[in-house]
Amino acid sequence: MAPELHYQLIINRVAELHEEASNHRRANEAIAGRKAQARSSQQRLRAAFGKLRTS
Repeated sequence: MAPELHYQLIINRVAELHEEASNHRRANEAIAGRKAQARSSQQRLRAAFGKLRTS
């Protein structure tokens, strides 16, 4: 394989891996955000339920 062609293949593969890592990172951030929202809504529900129960 010609060195220029091999170098171009490496550059393309690196770009693909960077894009894949970026997508994976974005997906993990979205999952963490959803979990945080679910936790905060659960805490609000518990707080409201506790206030209703004690009144």
